[in-house]
Amino acid sequence: MSRSRRKLPILGNCLASSEKEEKLKANRKLRRLVKKKLSDSQIELPQLKEISNKWNWPKDGKSYRSDLTKKQLSK
Repeated sequence: MSRSRRKLPILGNCLASSEKEEKLKANRKLRRLVKKKLSDSQIELPQLKEISNKWNWPKDGKSYRSDLTKKQLSK
């Protein structure tokens, strides 16, 4: 993969490489609350947006970068 390059210069805004751990925690929390509400026979179920806030995670989304060199575009 020495010649592989990014097709689009879109990178994360912070130094975190992944949001995998935060996504796992948020979805576990959601599933736990949904199971509890279903067992209590409540009709209104929570949404993922109500439980977790993406902006508190280490990587704050992605953005287009036009100032990258060829070395930075390599995978």
